[in-house]
Amino acid sequence: MSDPAAPPFYILNAASTSPLILTVDHASRYIPPEYDNLGVEDPSVLHRHIAWDIGIEDVTRRLAERLGVTAIFAGFSRLLVDANRYPETASCMPEVSDGVVIPANRDISVPERERRLASWFYPYHSALLKLIEEKEAAGTTPVLFSMHSFTPVMNDFERPWHVGVLWDEDARLAAPLLEILRENRTLVVGDNEPYSAREPLGYTMNEHGTKRGLPHVAIEIRQDLIDTHQGAERWAAIMADALHRLPLVGVEAG
Repeated sequence: MSDPAAPPFYILNAASTSPLILTVDHASRYIPPEYDNLGVEDPSVLHRHIAWDIGIEDVTRRLAERLGVTAIFAGFSRLLVDANRYPETASCMPEVSDGVVIPANRDISVPERERRLASWFYPYHSALLKLIEEKEAAGTTPVLFSMHSFTPVMNDFERPWHVGVLWDEDARLAAPLLEILRENRTLVVGDNEPYSAREPLGYTMNEHGTKRGLPHVAIEIRQDLIDTHQGAERWAAIMADALHRLPLVGVEAG
């Protein structure tokens, strides 16, 4: 059973009439006490990016509050079960993450795998699906923004991008958003950087966006820009302005 003190998700502004839904798959680094930090020898590493997307919960909360839009946050660490990976893949419960061995994820039994999915993964995605269906029932086409953050350095490469717009076949949001963000000459904006949304496919946007034909895009903000409340507030303001100007989104400026 999952810890009742730490639900698998929480939602802000569930009754918002805006079509926009912000999703945060990696909002939390929470691992239930029964898992004893998944056997990781140095628990301090669980404060790093391997366990969650640093800063993005703070940004998204502020963004949702500014615009009065719906946001859903996963309440569990990506090391316990990754909400943005397909359940049958190894990366859904990784044995190694950025060189850190995760002992409790080695040779996971089928019952334990199903337990984690049933306790955390499926409740989060079922709640997101319910939000989508409620907006559709109200006559609104939901618009999905998947909010993430990325590390400043990977494999000794200093990533120059401040923000990335990730998309695959559907450019309805990505194309105008790239234009809007690039109007700010102080920003380095990545088009499918530092990752591509084309390979591998993330679970959340593929299942809830692509397969349902809904407008969707993933946003990546560099973690050193949002690891303080001041930085999170600045980027919430940047994103609020950009979303306000996207015609499909239909929100007012904060």
